[in-house]
Amino acid sequence: MRFLIVFALTCLGFTALSSDRPNVLLICIDDLRPELNCYGVDYIHSPHIDRLAASGMRFNRHYVQAPTCGASRYALMTGKYGPSANDALFKRIEGVSTPTAPEWFRENGYITVSVGKVSHHPGGLGGPDWNDEAIIEMPGAWVRQQMPVGDWLHPRGAMHGLAHGEIRTNAGDMDLFQLEEGYDYIYPDGLITDTALQELNELAAANDTEPFFLAVGIIRPHLPFGAPAKYMKHYEGVELPPIAHPEKPEGKTTWHKSGEFMKYNRWGRDPNTDSEFADEVRRHYAACVTYADAQAGRLLDRLEELGLSDNTIVVLWGDHGWHLGEHAIWGKHALFEESLHSPLIVRYPGMTNPGSATEEIVETIDLFPTLADLAGLEAPEFTDGESLKPLVEGTGKGRPAISYYRGDTATIRTDRYRMILHPDHVELYDHQSEAGETKNIAAENPGIVAELTAELKERRP
Repeated sequence: MRFLIVFALTCLGFTALSSDRPNVLLICIDDLRPELNCYGVDYIHSPHIDRLAASGMRFNRHYVQAPTCGASRYALMTGKYGPSANDALFKRIEGVSTPTAPEWFRENGYITVSVGKVSHHPGGLGGPDWNDEAIIEMPGAWVRQQMPVGDWLHPRGAMHGLAHGEIRTNAGDMDLFQLEEGYDYIYPDGLITDTALQELNELAAANDTEPFFLAVGIIRPHLPFGAPAKYMKHYEGVELPPIAHPEKPEGKTTWHKSGEFMKYNRWGRDPNTDSEFADEVRRHYAACVTYADAQAGRLLDRLEELGLSDNTIVVLWGDHGWHLGEHAIWGKHALFEESLHSPLIVRYPGMTNPGSATEEIVETIDLFPTLADLAGLEAPEFTDGESLKPLVEGTGKGRPAISYYRGDTATIRTDRYRMILHPDHVELYDHQSEAGETKNIAAENPGIVAELTAELKERRP
């Protein structure tokens, strides 16, 4: 049936008639490092994201607001600095009156639809299994919010699901990584993408009068690292580069014990002491990246088949980074570079410099005002972010990025330095030094610490 809809629309020469109001396709990918072929990592197979980058702008230094899913997505959806907890969007309901990005577009005549993990809970609902329709993360945001669960029973099951409906109960009984033969839909992201393609078909049919804002959230490469076996073929026998600064840092730092990672069944092995196992983990993560890339490719292909590419703003965004052994961390939840640096690619109708890239520092909070600007909507003056359109067009500049985690701990990343301010100590790292984020130079540079502390507190009191 889906094929017939696409075929009919294509044969009729369907094109979007609402050219004065471009559509938006927002693709959110969980736990995605900027470790893609288009970001210069040769061994990663990411042809579909690379294709998007070749027709848009790649932001080489995009930083998220928090190294955890919920708080990072709060910044994406509100354009504001906010709480550092995963339930940030639920907390917003109690005290923030400003609209989210999809609300802003909905108020301006857009059909807003989410599929998969866009806010913290896939499907955007609360309750024990994240399917209670009375508990909504973002009230008023979506005309429809979809989360297909298939054999995984409910969104909570799909979030940490392995092949053929395996659900995480006790993480210690679930394998850290897995490969199973089969089609994409034997893991949850295949179902998410199938549903998103159906939504695109329906949105295309109404696009002559109503533009759309479609957000699609792909779960992989989130733990556990499960993907169809075909995606591992790109990494069999590939020699991986050494892990950068793999030692646990000395002194008081943002380091942690990789609790989310270590609680899974690891067959008694530790990647910090077992280099062969470390490479196995890295290959399985890479296979999940290629699986996620394939889902993004299916969305981009359908956009083209429906004649919508020339009138759609496309954003691909990683909700935070992920350590693969750097600083002896396997996971996120730190304020080091690896946890906060993620991919961002933007493509929009009429771009004058497709295939370009920028080294300017940008933040996730910039996306809400950017989308409004690109769509020609009134600027949301209440956001903390700034539109990136001037930067894309060569007239704007970036600014230092602010991130935060665990209460009062926050960091600021400038062109040269990263400072991490704790309630009782401070870390300062020089990115022009080969030591990078392994040598804390705060004690020798009190002036720089004072200057960066003042800017950090001024922008996020």
